[in-house]
Amino acid sequence: MQRMIAPEISTWPQADPHLLGSSCEDCGATVFPVQALCPRCSRPAISEIELPRRGILVAWTTQGFLPGAPYLGDETPETFVPFGVGLVQLGDVIRVEARLTENDPAKLKFGMDVELTIIPLGTDPEGDDVLTFAFQPV
Repeated sequence: MQRMIAPEISTWPQADPHLLGSSCEDCGATVFPVQALCPRCSRPAISEIELPRRGILVAWTTQGFLPGAPYLGDETPETFVPFGVGLVQLGDVIRVEARLTENDPAKLKFGMDVELTIIPLGTDPEGDDVLTFAFQPV
C-alpha cells in the first residue's frame, strides 16, 4: 500500500495531483500548506485552493547530508544519495520549497521550468510505501 507523508497537502492519488494551499478572501494572501487563519491579516476567511502544477525554479541547492529525525526516508549514512532542494515559483501565486528529482548541479538552472510529481520517500513501520511531493525538470 502507498500513502502520502502528509495526505492533507495534495490531491494525490489523482492522476495529476496538485498541492493544496489557502487563499484569503479578505486580503488575497496565498499560503502553503492550508492554514485555518490568514498569516497576513489573521482573519479566518480562508478558502482551500489547488496550486499550479508547473512553475519556475528560482533558487536551489543540493542536500549533501542525511536529514535528521523525524526524517522518514529509508537511507542510512552509507546509502544516502544527495538530493536537490529548490524554491519553486508557482505562476504568480506562491513560492514553495520542495525536493527536486534532479540532484546534478550541472542540470539545474535558475529559471528552468519544473512540474509537480510524487516520489517514493521510504517505508513506514507497517511496511507501506511513504510518498512525498517533488518537482522535476520539464
